[in-house]
Amino acid sequence: MAAATAAAALLAAGCGSGGSGPASGPVTITIWHNYGTEQNATALNNLAKAFHALHPGITVKVVSQDASNYFAQLQAAAISRNGPDLAVMWTGLFTLQYKSFLTNLKGEIPAADLARIDPTALKWTSDGFNAANGPYVIPLEDQFYIGFYNKADFAKAGVTSVPADWSQLFAACAKLRKAGFTPIVYGNGGQPLGATFYPWYDMSYMMIGAYSVKQWQGLYSGQIPWTSPAIRAQLSTWARLHSSGCTNPDVVTNTNNLGQFESGKAAMMIDGTWDTQKFTSALGGKVAAFVPPFSPTPIKGVVDFAGDGIAQMSYSQHPRQDAMFLEFMTTPEAARIINAAGLIPAIVGTSTSNPVNQQMLDFVSQDHMIPYPMLDNVVQGNVVNTGSKFLPSVLGGRVSVQAALSAMQTTLQQLPASQRGNTFP
Repeated sequence: MAAATAAAALLAAGCGSGGSGPASGPVTITIWHNYGTEQNATALNNLAKAFHALHPGITVKVVSQDASNYFAQLQAAAISRNGPDLAVMWTGLFTLQYKSFLTNLKGEIPAADLARIDPTALKWTSDGFNAANGPYVIPLEDQFYIGFYNKADFAKAGVTSVPADWSQLFAACAKLRKAGFTPIVYGNGGQPLGATFYPWYDMSYMMIGAYSVKQWQGLYSGQIPWTSPAIRAQLSTWARLHSSGCTNPDVVTNTNNLGQFESGKAAMMIDGTWDTQKFTSALGGKVAAFVPPFSPTPIKGVVDFAGDGIAQMSYSQHPRQDAMFLEFMTTPEAARIINAAGLIPAIVGTSTSNPVNQQMLDFVSQDHMIPYPMLDNVVQGNVVNTGSKFLPSVLGGRVSVQAALSAMQTTLQQLPASQRGNTFP
């Protein structure tokens, strides 16, 4: 009964009127985010300052929330209708999961403004993953899950080419370890999403190595079970990274992976564009991007996806001012602010000035790698949570591959049929 009451309250929060806002006088709108100290936080704060300079009567209050339970806080705030006006929202199934308390922006944001956003980015924030249905989120940036490596470490170890598959990766690890480097460092630095490292960067590339983009829908529907031989084989090889000395020994407990990579003690790290600027500031021309080669054959895909952005809460009392801020996010001025923070704008016709970010874009535009979404944004949130609980310990050797995948498969099977269809919702 308590669960039913909470669900009803949440539905009411989603269906409530947004209000018309005050007729006159200064207004403060609040934005929640789960960025921690990433470059995304820098970009969002600078967007708020620039918007206020253009509209002195509107103050944008940016509030950092604990990333480990961010969505639970946002959901609770929607039930009580006392949360923010705007909030960072992950795209893909995260958006659709929480859309009951988000505002569909079709008609709220002029079509000409929406047209400035990369249409592929808008697709993943809309019902049925169809941009024509209207987005719930204005993407902040174009993101990559990606690998970073230290060119100086590679040179000292005699690694003359960037590994492109599992066998080449293990060979590079052996040379780096012999030269005194940690080949690949893991830890919960970067995105502060939990006590251990976030495994879905790696899982995305393991599934790129196993399946095509179209086949990924089978992971959602259950047509491809998480216990399939191909997935077991990929995770078994991945677990060997730790057991063979390719990683730091404390993959589950390490909290200083960013520092270890920035200092040159670790040669490689799997992360995302939200930390590119940190690495280029610390390492200059020594750092470069590479596609994690988690594949038995040369890797052909790369995660290129607008993974998050800003959504308007359906209960906000300042919808007009919210919309003004979201419209501002689509402008060339906003693109300059996003680029200055070391990120890649998701606005058509703009570019990035960070050479490592440009290298990532070149993987698609010049090397013709196939863009994939972020796996955790197109897999059910419950399955993602189960994977986040078990997968770090698989790499650490504390949980078997079979146990982790069986837990994920059980979670999938326990979901209602409406969340396991042959098409995305």
